[in-house]
Amino acid sequence: MVGWGPTHLPLLTCALFLLLWRSDGLVGRGRHWGPKEDQTHTIGKGMQLGHDETMKRHLGTMHALSRQYWQYLACGLWQASCEGEEDEQADMDQEGWSLPLEMLSSWYCSFSKCCETGDCRVTNNITGLESDLNRRLHGQHLARKVILRAVRGLLQRPQPEKALALSFHGWSGTGKNFVARMIADHLYRDGLKSECVKVFISLFHFPHPGYLDSYKVQLKKQISETVKLCEQALFIFDEAEKLHTDLLDTIKPYVDHYDSIGQVDCGRSIFLFLSNSGGNTINEVALDFWRAGRAREEITMDYLEQPLRMELKESPGTAFAHSHLLEENLIDFFVPFLPLEFHHVKLCARDAFVAQGLPYTETALDEVARMMVFVPKDKRLFSAQGCKSVSQRINYILP
Repeated sequence: MVGWGPTHLPLLTCALFLLLWRSDGLVGRGRHWGPKEDQTHTIGKGMQLGHDETMKRHLGTMHALSRQYWQYLACGLWQASCEGEEDEQADMDQEGWSLPLEMLSSWYCSFSKCCETGDCRVTNNITGLESDLNRRLHGQHLARKVILRAVRGLLQRPQPEKALALSFHGWSGTGKNFVARMIADHLYRDGLKSECVKVFISLFHFPHPGYLDSYKVQLKKQISETVKLCEQALFIFDEAEKLHTDLLDTIKPYVDHYDSIGQVDCGRSIFLFLSNSGGNTINEVALDFWRAGRAREEITMDYLEQPLRMELKESPGTAFAHSHLLEENLIDFFVPFLPLEFHHVKLCARDAFVAQGLPYTETALDEVARMMVFVPKDKRLFSAQGCKSVSQRINYILP
């Protein structure tokens, strides 16, 4: 006999519920389900008798179900109660209505919230997200702080007036996709595979300008259907700087303040835009601090937010330049990802060794980091690729 454990809680709850329902609910109120006595002759005694017989069968089934699962519970708690269980189960199976544990769990979920969020697809593990950002995101004190506060703020508001829109900017390999995946993993049970999460890659999903009208229709449909399916949805737009301005404007009503006029309510949703644009401005600020002998941790949003906005607005090659998202200030935070230095790349290499279950030494970490390209050439200060391809480079130093 399998031991009793916490995983049987849904079964226990359902069985007790059925017992209570059987004794206090259905039997006590069953006589009121049929037609009133002054209507019996109008409807016909035959129909009344048939109704009563049907009710008796339903009640008998419910009673037997309660007895079977009470026996299962008692058997799990007291081994002596297991006698005759097999005969009881055989009789039940012959009647053709024994129910699987999954169905009982489903019933339990319909009577009570299965999870704190009320939606078992949504986990909202903000503590786990904070821990991961602190341990695994290297060299990004600004991004870590802004993202955590923004996401936590959205989740704590009972009725947000607009969706949260974050735009990640910086060189390739600095952690933009890494953080987007981290957010999905900690807010949703199935991470990026969740039906509540949609990822769009500009040149993959919207490659042909000639099909722009079709893309706009499809994008509207995807966003609307996902928000109807999941009150808290996550939309990730990778290579956002390559999106056509019309597509960004298509997203605009869903990021804007909710007006309830022909629009789904996206107030609890999150929109992430990942872009390499703005990297030059971010790197210049980081370089200026290095030249001045100041620690990069002294860089605050005051040094970066406005210059970053200006670069995006004045850059003709980016979709943000003329989009309503930018013009109407619908992006809540432009999140800068700073260029990574040599010691940050070593930390990424260490994480890659650990992830692959491989031993490592400081010498091995140095060797991996030296394989990366650093700029400016005379200073070798910032990794041109960030931490991208670090895990692949480990293979070159393995014996």
